[in-house]
Amino acid sequence: MLTLESLPITPFAWPEPDQLLIKAAYRRLLRATRETPPTDEEKNEIRLAFEFALTAHGNQRRKSGEPYITHPLEVARICYEEMGLGYKSVIAALLHDVVEDTPVTLEQVDKHFGNKIAKIVDGLTKLDGLYNVESPQAENFKKVLSTLVDDVRVILIKMADRLHNLRTIDSMPKHKQLKIAAETTYIYAPLAHRLGLYNLKSEFLDICVKITEPDLYHEIVSRLQETQKDRNKFINEFIKPLKAALDHLNIEYKIFGRPKSISSIANKIKTKKVHFEEIFDLFAVRVVVDVPKEREKSVCWQVYSIVTDVHRPIPERLRDWITTPKSNGYESLHTTVIGPHGRYVEVQIRSQRMDDISENGYASHWKYKGVTNIHGIYDHWFDSIRDMLEIKHNDALEFLHDFKSNLYGEEVYVYTPKGEMKVLPKGSTALDFAFSIHTDIGIRASAFKINNKLVTLGYVLESGDQIQVITNVKQKPNEDWLKLVTTGKAKSRIRSALREEQKVIADYGKEILERKFKNNKLLVDENIDILHKALPYKTKLEMLCAFGKEEITWADVVKKFSFENGKLIHTRTEFKEIIKEDDQKNDTIPDASGRLMINGEPGDTYQYTFANCCNPVQGDTVFAYVTSNNGMRIHRSNCPNAENLMVNYGYRILKAEWSNNLGSAFTADLIITGIDDGPGVIQRLTHDISGKLGVNIKSFSIASHEGTFEGKMSLVVSNKNQINLIIQSLSKLPGVTHVRRSDH
Repeated sequence: MLTLESLPITPFAWPEPDQLLIKAAYRRLLRATRETPPTDEEKNEIRLAFEFALTAHGNQRRKSGEPYITHPLEVARICYEEMGLGYKSVIAALLHDVVEDTPVTLEQVDKHFGNKIAKIVDGLTKLDGLYNVESPQAENFKKVLSTLVDDVRVILIKMADRLHNLRTIDSMPKHKQLKIAAETTYIYAPLAHRLGLYNLKSEFLDICVKITEPDLYHEIVSRLQETQKDRNKFINEFIKPLKAALDHLNIEYKIFGRPKSISSIANKIKTKKVHFEEIFDLFAVRVVVDVPKEREKSVCWQVYSIVTDVHRPIPERLRDWITTPKSNGYESLHTTVIGPHGRYVEVQIRSQRMDDISENGYASHWKYKGVTNIHGIYDHWFDSIRDMLEIKHNDALEFLHDFKSNLYGEEVYVYTPKGEMKVLPKGSTALDFAFSIHTDIGIRASAFKINNKLVTLGYVLESGDQIQVITNVKQKPNEDWLKLVTTGKAKSRIRSALREEQKVIADYGKEILERKFKNNKLLVDENIDILHKALPYKTKLEMLCAFGKEEITWADVVKKFSFENGKLIHTRTEFKEIIKEDDQKNDTIPDASGRLMINGEPGDTYQYTFANCCNPVQGDTVFAYVTSNNGMRIHRSNCPNAENLMVNYGYRILKAEWSNNLGSAFTADLIITGIDDGPGVIQRLTHDISGKLGVNIKSFSIASHEGTFEGKMSLVVSNKNQINLIIQSLSKLPGVTHVRRSDH
């Protein structure tokens, strides 16, 4: 029987309103377990885990002011109710912050709840100061992944934790919201995609759009509400004849319209450069049949036959992921048909089991244990993570980039000469294939035959290709190989091989230096340190390689240094370190108006510039990025570079917000497209801006092609509202089809 003895904390007596909040959160968790109720023993463990966490967290509160214990309670509920995990995951979720945020130790968790729970909690615990402060996010994530390959519940609970933090993010300061959103978009949403957690991925991205682009988010929500009645009418018109035909199958089924996520619509608006009204695939129709597993495939094809009998199909849009499931376990039959009024409609056909897996991915493994082979589907991917973890990376960021490259995207299905199928990310090359077979084969790959034809190492694979790898024992990877591969495994293996070769060259370079130092009666280790500080190389290894390759010679050293008491002494100007930052040539230097507040202080107390990659103006949501050598750079929150900066260099991000000063000038770039109806286009545009609106045009270029034109205009504006007014005005001009603000 579990007890709470030896806890180093005494229970905290919460005020009555807080007690009611805690009890309500606990009851929500218990209600969530009713559908698949745990045993009495399991219920007791859940209760004791709750009491343990409640006692450990004491009087801690969240940013919202609520007792902290409400957070692990809600994470546990999400695990059980929304993800379908078991009671052990619930216990681990209740305890996921006790080691990090309280005096409770991992040993105490192990003592009370067992080794398995303790391992999960350890995987979920953030890193302490022993790790690289340059990128704690990346280091932390690498640790989580190392635990993932032993127990995938670590990452699933991490997902639930992230989801609840996002749902309650409004209580966080704006600059913290932006950091969390960037990290979520960069790594957590792609990881959710790879694990098949569609619902989580969609909600992750929807909330991130709400944070980074609130105007666009609220516009989409508003337009969806306005058009909901018309959409429902169309869906009913579309499915009515289908229902009549499906009823004859005498099976249990559901048919309904499934709307696109807000983030998906937002992405289409931005990538396709279209308005909301121009997006016609705002939903898909889904047919879910409830039949035994052995009948799933045949019944789904029967439904497909009915759908294509009622509505005319588009054959090239058929996707069969039932015969060959995606690598994240996704199974479904997709087709696109022409519905009423000539509108294209995507129809998704699947079983109830397939639907559960498509929504909850790997998490559904616990529900369908023994019914589906979903665990086996992920074994290959887990093996690839193990491979990557075994390789020594120079830093966690390098590992993170390699890992992320395998998360998103479609797959290609290729075959070995013996007919064994291999699944690789779309865009993979022949060299990626070689490394997927075995590292030694990849390292020694010298040529490839695709379908019996000789191809290059960088040949991009297509589904159905049969591949033969030709190896050569004398073959060695080079730096160019990194440009020929896309998978994380191949990149990490190539880097590892290059580092091994680099070490050999560096050892030779060190030998050269040691001989010269001894000949001149100079200290070895101390003078190598002096050289490293003076020469423009990030690491000693790079410097020694330069000597090994004779890129720098002893003669170069003699020109820069003299010798005194066994040490090198500078005689001329040191080599300058070259630090590559974002191109700064055109950065806008602010005036001394103090129009920004940075970390709560007037901006004119700092050295800062406006980044030319996104050209922020008064009214934009912004943040400050501390560069390594050039003060601060102010970026828009939806800047193309924001995600990378916040995720990889979060420690350099500072809060920035506009003051009330409206008297400043900013540069804003617009892209204008429309129909070229002959002379007068330029006149209409310039007259509307300069004459009617009184805005100064900094630069303007226009190009015409096959009856359409695209103009690029740089304007001097005072704030975001003025930009919106200009866009509205230009959009109303005859012949203008679209006006948007450029991010570049």
